Amino acid sequence: MQTFEAAQRWANTWASAWPRKDVEAIVNLQADVGEHWASMFQPFHGRSGLRNYLVECFAEETKPAETWFADPVVEGGTASVEYWVVIYIKDQPTTVSGCTVLAFDEFGLVKVARDYSDAQEGHHARPIQAFGH
Repeated sequence: MQTFEAAQRWANTWASAWPRKDVEAIVNLQADVGEHWASMFQPFHGRSGLRNYLVECFAEETKPAETWFADPVVEGGTASVEYWVVIYIKDQPTTVSGCTVLAFDEFGLVKVARDYSDAQEGHHARPIQAFGH
């Protein structure tokens, strides 16, 4: 699978699965030995690590997330995907803006995902102009 197709599948899956809290749809994108770095100080190893992380995060969310994921930007075997998500903790909105840098194996599964994000309380609109558009 080509990097762009794998990254687009990753972005589309996250965009649709996050509001539904569909842990398995997201976990199935991960290689068995893949790493998900939700923070540069706390990697989650393999599918079980990612699953545990998602279950914990989704348990805090009280309403469906509002998601937006950009088209991937690909350079060789890596891709980056910008995102803008509003989550609800105790029914209060928090806006998360970020970018995930991805590397895939030959089957299009995530070997490494490094997430860089920032969160602000409240519901904030994403910037109108995105890169590459």
